Amino acid sequence: MRELIIEADRMNLPEVQMFIDEQLEEAGCPMLTQISIDVAVEELFVNIASYAYGDGHGKAVVQVSVHEEPLSVEITFIDNGVQYDPLAKADPDTALSAKERKKGGLGIFMVKNTMDNVSYEYKDGKNILTIKKNLN
Repeated sequence: MRELIIEADRMNLPEVQMFIDEQLEEAGCPMLTQISIDVAVEELFVNIASYAYGDGHGKAVVQVSVHEEPLSVEITFIDNGVQYDPLAKADPDTALSAKERKKGGLGIFMVKNTMDNVSYEYKDGKNILTIKKNLN
């Protein structure tokens, strides 16, 4: 497992993505899979940067583990911000037009539908959100 501890700031998104992409490339991740992981990472990191600490500042921890059997990647985001389970929110009704839908929730919905597994827990004052994607 590799770990990056970084200020939860939108400006740090390129560094987070570069950190993850290096591991994906080492693992031989197909480009289309890498792109879908990058989109999920952007959604999750920007949400932490935007909402976890309110008007304050705080750190985000990003952990990346590559597993061999089956070949997969697990990426965990940890913050000490306000407790929030994004998976508890109901999925948006995509049958409605964009005007008719309530604002918010579409990004997390997309993450849940493009990753193979998404989990959340709140433990020891920390939000811990993990995504997993098979690389084969």
